[in-house]
Amino acid sequence: MKDKEQKRKIEFGDFQTPDSLALKVCQRLDQMGFKPDIVIEPTCGVGAFVLAAAKAFPAAREYHGFDINQDYLDILQAKLPQTPNSDRIHLEHADFFNTPWTEKIKELPGSILVIGNFPWVTNAAQGKLGSTNLPEKTNFQGHNGFDAMTGKSNFDISEWMLLAVLRWLEGRSGDIAMLVKTAVARKILFQAESQKLAVKSATIIKIDAKKDFGASVDACLLVMRLSEKAEQTSNDYTVYENMDAEKGARVGHRGGLTISNLDAFVRCEYLVGKSPQKWRSGIKHDASAVMEFTRTTHGLLNGLGEVVEIEDDYLYPLFKGSDVGSNKAWRDKYVLVTQKFVGEPTDAIKASAPKTWAYLEKHGNQLDARGSSIYLKSPRFAIFGVGDYSFRPWRIAICGLYKKLQFRLQGPIDGRPVMFDDTVYFVSFDTEAEATETLEKLNSEPARELLTSLIFWDEKRPIKTGILNVLDWSLLREHDMNIGEAA
Repeated sequence: MKDKEQKRKIEFGDFQTPDSLALKVCQRLDQMGFKPDIVIEPTCGVGAFVLAAAKAFPAAREYHGFDINQDYLDILQAKLPQTPNSDRIHLEHADFFNTPWTEKIKELPGSILVIGNFPWVTNAAQGKLGSTNLPEKTNFQGHNGFDAMTGKSNFDISEWMLLAVLRWLEGRSGDIAMLVKTAVARKILFQAESQKLAVKSATIIKIDAKKDFGASVDACLLVMRLSEKAEQTSNDYTVYENMDAEKGARVGHRGGLTISNLDAFVRCEYLVGKSPQKWRSGIKHDASAVMEFTRTTHGLLNGLGEVVEIEDDYLYPLFKGSDVGSNKAWRDKYVLVTQKFVGEPTDAIKASAPKTWAYLEKHGNQLDARGSSIYLKSPRFAIFGVGDYSFRPWRIAICGLYKKLQFRLQGPIDGRPVMFDDTVYFVSFDTEAEATETLEKLNSEPARELLTSLIFWDEKRPIKTGILNVLDWSLLREHDMNIGEAA
């Protein structure tokens, strides 16, 4: 029985909103000036928002709750006698994906507020369960053929549902207030801008999803006020850290960039350009058990537990992303670098380092089976993320996965340049002096402020080359060079 309930929770993304949170949301909306005539909760569950809206917006003419689960509606119906304004509450058993919402909305005059908590589940998760609680399959995100076939076609159901709500309200004023994953909120605002929808203003208010729902995910209240006319559209929005925050950070888009803090961005916008040196990612080989080693008292040990005897010619010191992100000392790690540039023939290894070649052939089946299509037309035992930049002795590195802007200066080890895995981004230099000077610029207050204004820390990989490469550190002025503290 417990497994059945868990399956249903996953299938329907069923995270019921606590009554206290629903009331706090409605009270915040009231403080923001919301005075709806009609309140609609399209997936009301046991009715936390229906009941909260009846308390917070007593002047509203009607409150409508819809849900696919009749048991939930029965629970909600039983609560109505103790609820203020219950004579104006209307409940309906309805499947979100098969309800003619546009027609229903047209019948409701006045200002409409669509409020609630759409399912926190992806179409892929539902598909694995054989769920039919899904929208009709369409390429609503506009991905190209390749992206539509890969993970990019996996989406949160709430994203599809919110875009549907925006279509219901198209051409009329109305408001949306929905609890969603923060990543979904940003996607919706991006879609609204790209589709030129008439969003008059938008707000993201962060919530503690762990406390309120027991979910380890960044989540928020997404608030959107819609206009009848597209010319009244604003693409900027404000982010508040919690429901009680009075001041927030302005977010928006400028010059093709998504800005997490517009005020900070404006102060440092003069540094936007092209990085004097392109930030690169580390080595990609997709076979860590074979290609990476640890130096032990017994010799080189690979990830398969084998003691390996190979030449040093193609071995380089290795720092993993976790080493860079946590600023750890080198852990006697090595990586096998089979090429000096992408596409370089690898058969020369056979003559110059026969033990290394024998080792690669021994594990040839595993290396040949690497799934990525990038290896199909490459020399055998090829790697990626390698070029002349990989072999300069000095480098500045940062891990893309860590939620802090911490650059690391790294010199050679035992006379050989250090390599990184592909979660690390770096720039490299011929001299320590040049690397040190650049690190000073990267750690200057204006440079850090610009980069931070472009980073969304709740993302899985918040630091990206697309962000790093926007900073033109050569534009830093002499008086800018007061170093900020490392994050």
